[in-house]
Amino acid sequence: MAESLINVDVVSAEGEIFSGPAKMVFVPASEGDIGIAPRHAPLLTLLKAGEVRIQTPEGAEHLIFVGGGVLEIQPKKVTVLADTALRAKDIDEAAALAAKQRAEEALKDKVDAISQAEALAELTRAAAQLKLIEKLRKLKG
Repeated sequence: MAESLINVDVVSAEGEIFSGPAKMVFVPASEGDIGIAPRHAPLLTLLKAGEVRIQTPEGAEHLIFVGGGVLEIQPKKVTVLADTALRAKDIDEAAALAAKQRAEEALKDKVDAISQAEALAELTRAAAQLKLIEKLRKLKG
């Protein structure tokens, strides 16, 4: 059975978010979502803001928001080094909505290119958090 599992570590500057075995892992890579199974080919890539989904051997599913970062895949190990990471259940919906609104207002102001890029990044992170909150609501049904 151990051959059909992959070890997963999700960490951010705040600390370890998840560590343990998984049957399958899904991550938001910069060029598109990736599904990772045991014995996956080695890969190093950037992550975009979105949802990391980890399927455990017991059948549980862990949902984690990442705000970007780096993904390293080895045949028996997946490491997610996230800029920011939160368990889906810990996302503050009010804060995400406020961040989205601030970013939208900043984009309307048509400020310099750097401020606009920062506002777009903020908007992307907030939208990804809100999407994950909505997914949790649907799962709880």
